[in-house]
Amino acid sequence: MKIIHRSLVLGCSMLALAGCGGDQIVSPGTTGDIIINNPAPTPTPSPTPTSSATVTPAAGCPTISSPAQLTDGGTITGPTGEYRVCNLPAVIDGSATLPYIAGLLYALPGRVDIGTDQGSTSTGTKVTLTIEPGVVVYGATGRSFLVANRGNQLIANGLPNKPIIFTSRDNVQGLSTDASIGQWGGVVLLGRAPVSDCSGGTYNTAANPTAIAQANCEKNLEGTNVATPFGGTDYNDKSGEMSYFQIRYSGFSLAPGNELQSLSGGAIGKNTKISHWQSFNSSDDGMEFWGGEVHMDHALVVGADDDSFDFDSGVQAFIQYGIAVQRTAGGDNMIELDSPSSEYAVEAIPQSNYYMTNFTFVNQSTASAQAVRARGSAKLALSNGEIVSGNPCIRIDGAGTFAAGPTFNSVVCSGSSSQPFKGSDSVTDAQVKSAWDAGTNNQTGFTFTLSMNYLNGTNEDAVVTFDPTAISSFFEAPAHIGGAFAANATWLDGWTCSSNTLSVPNANSACTSLPIY
Repeated sequence: MKIIHRSLVLGCSMLALAGCGGDQIVSPGTTGDIIINNPAPTPTPSPTPTSSATVTPAAGCPTISSPAQLTDGGTITGPTGEYRVCNLPAVIDGSATLPYIAGLLYALPGRVDIGTDQGSTSTGTKVTLTIEPGVVVYGATGRSFLVANRGNQLIANGLPNKPIIFTSRDNVQGLSTDASIGQWGGVVLLGRAPVSDCSGGTYNTAANPTAIAQANCEKNLEGTNVATPFGGTDYNDKSGEMSYFQIRYSGFSLAPGNELQSLSGGAIGKNTKISHWQSFNSSDDGMEFWGGEVHMDHALVVGADDDSFDFDSGVQAFIQYGIAVQRTAGGDNMIELDSPSSEYAVEAIPQSNYYMTNFTFVNQSTASAQAVRARGSAKLALSNGEIVSGNPCIRIDGAGTFAAGPTFNSVVCSGSSSQPFKGSDSVTDAQVKSAWDAGTNNQTGFTFTLSMNYLNGTNEDAVVTFDPTAISSFFEAPAHIGGAFAANATWLDGWTCSSNTLSVPNANSACTSLPIY
């Protein structure tokens, strides 16, 4: 079970919730933000909005092709102007597009479902929701979230200069700060790929590998009291496409270990495309994926209050170009890898396999005990990475996790050469070090020359790179280690938001503000 480093404010916002029933979670809303007070920031201050109070509300809400229609929610006013509010229906029951219209925002009044669950053995796509570049979708309450159910898809492809933004009501009204977290739920993609631990049905073991064909091994989504299943047998499944988008101020918790985060993925297949996206100030993880096969590139996680990258339940993950920077007062591991959770047998399959190349982690949380943690017999494979951390760089829990063969190639860490590794639960520190030493071009006690907390300097560029293309054709051979270097530094330009935690020179806007086009 995760240790949650935060406080929950319990109560009902009169604006966000008319009343909290026994099956509802607490809404931070507009009057109950969860705030972490950081020390005075040292990075470059956030950019100011490009203009002030220039937006005027659109005349009305568009008609969409779904039988369930948008409803006019009046207007909402913030520092950038006044907007028409168009409320999404509780269930989007037919394929539809949310067009970009100047002066218009789309609101999630609570949980919003894209289609209904089509089951683990279904094929094809029932409902597709498409979101156009430049659209802003906000959670009107602390319990709002958007979920694409199994057999349905979310297509949200922004542009390099016109991202799609998922955010909170407070952010629209100009009440969010660089320390605000947990103001709404987040975005969820669910699919029909395998998982290794089941809320119902039979989990699979090495002694009975053919059980992987049993579609009744399903898992339920965390962070909701309504059973929302995912899982199946199709590694090629597709839950949608998302690129050039931000998810700000998200995350809520029903109980420790039962949370939503910025982006949650349950058993998504490898045809699901996720690239160029930013999580900002999630009150839980920057992302969490359970099972399935995840292909992701160009991910930026800033200010997550728990783990930056969290993967579990038999996931097969392939990630290239990732940057994560913590706030000093919030955040746990940069990577937390599990397979499966403790209530299931350690031999459950598929076991999690996590391959990540080209990353930069700035592990500066005072609450974190290590930068990277793997457990539950999961296989961890890292290459071309940079870990800025005063804590142990790598922690391996459990003999099964060590036996899975953690590998490290061209990974550097600033951790002290006397204690950069930690083993627990029958694994010794020396064993973790032996796995590190078995790789190539790894260094501890590394002196970083990063600029702006993410861009390579001369020391990073001098490290010999590892070619990850032999692992997967999804990967490309990089020129240097790290998440951003001179030849590819522009991937953050134009669509990200900037903050005191991480200042991006060519950002689309400040994270505390909405962009104006």
